[in-house]
Amino acid sequence: MKHLITRLSAVLMTGLFALSLAAAANAASNPPPEMEAWLKASKLGPYDKDENWKEVVAKARAEGEVVVYTSSGRIAKLVKPFAKLHPIKVTVHDLGSVKSVEKTIREQNANIFNADIVTTGNSGQVIYEMLNKNRLVNYVPHHYKDRIPKENRDPLLIRVNEAMVFLYNREAYPDAPPFKNVWELTEPKFKGRVGMKNPLSSGSTLMGVMTLMQRPDVMAAAYERHAGKPLKLSKGVPDAGHEFWARLLANDLVIFKSGSKLARASGKKGQKNPLIAFANMTYIARNDSKGYANKILAKVDPVGKLVYPTFSAIARQAPHPNAAKLFTAYLLGSLELNKKSKLTKPYDKGASIELLQGLAPYFDPGTVSPRSDVPLPAGGEIWDDMPGWNVDATYMWKQGPKVRDFWTLHSSR
Repeated sequence: MKHLITRLSAVLMTGLFALSLAAAANAASNPPPEMEAWLKASKLGPYDKDENWKEVVAKARAEGEVVVYTSSGRIAKLVKPFAKLHPIKVTVHDLGSVKSVEKTIREQNANIFNADIVTTGNSGQVIYEMLNKNRLVNYVPHHYKDRIPKENRDPLLIRVNEAMVFLYNREAYPDAPPFKNVWELTEPKFKGRVGMKNPLSSGSTLMGVMTLMQRPDVMAAAYERHAGKPLKLSKGVPDAGHEFWARLLANDLVIFKSGSKLARASGKKGQKNPLIAFANMTYIARNDSKGYANKILAKVDPVGKLVYPTFSAIARQAPHPNAAKLFTAYLLGSLELNKKSKLTKPYDKGASIELLQGLAPYFDPGTVSPRSDVPLPAGGEIWDDMPGWNVDATYMWKQGPKVRDFWTLHSSR
């Protein structure tokens, strides 16, 4: 019953997120003539009908290359495995979430169409500034559509769902987590002991910050449960969501440029006073690869999992549209993959990668496939056990500039 309730809650939250995205996408304008001609020639957008996959594969091989702008360096791990299946060069530009968006927009504004695929988070900008302004084209391989729920493929294909969580060092805190309520992190005992990446340069971190910020009533109630009294807002702070981050910044929040260094700061063994990390859930995989002792705080008031999508789309006037289609299918995993598939570590080798294909580098407890027929990795059951809030693309877009100004102001004090 517990898992059923959790799954129903997750479905409801995902549905609300999908409604937000669908409403946002309604503002899309008609493409210019040169893009319209490209869409027709590439059989994309309104011309994406009755797909002939053998034809797509043949044309992709003739194109010979696919250029990917990505927020994730793990895409580069797919270059050799993909080449074993298809004689196609994969050129990966690991740009981060913010620069993936900026580079695409800057180039297209200069009539440079270099990218074939853009895969990134930053949901507000991706939907409003890219999809709605004809910088991206949604594409879902036809033979995958019945395996991907509508909310994960419309208005844009979600390549993976990920989350921001709180990580703590289980070696330093073997008996119990160091805190139970997020407001504890704003107290003197955690001064200078909470770390995170800069949300002004990390789209996933910004999505986490704003998702925790956008429910001020819930945050206020959580404060009262913690402190036993109503929250008093600081001067100039509009609500409880903003107040939490203002207080955390004032409590000497430690800002990292690198997520890898953040995971190390919280998870390295042998520390007496390790940091608490507000980090991408995927960094839990560093326990295996780096020997860290990070642990996900699964139960925290009011919420511990802040879910955000990483989209994948074909860039406007992509020079290799069929190779982009083929690589998109590869990113989704093989058609033989299903809930009963036996997958063993290392997932990037042998029979496991043959089934997972482009999902292999992301098959960890912090990442979930958009497909409904993919099993969870070992340890991934925690995803279903954790209540979560989903990022709201509309809130991200409308409030993003104000939040960036707010962050700049309070982080400089």
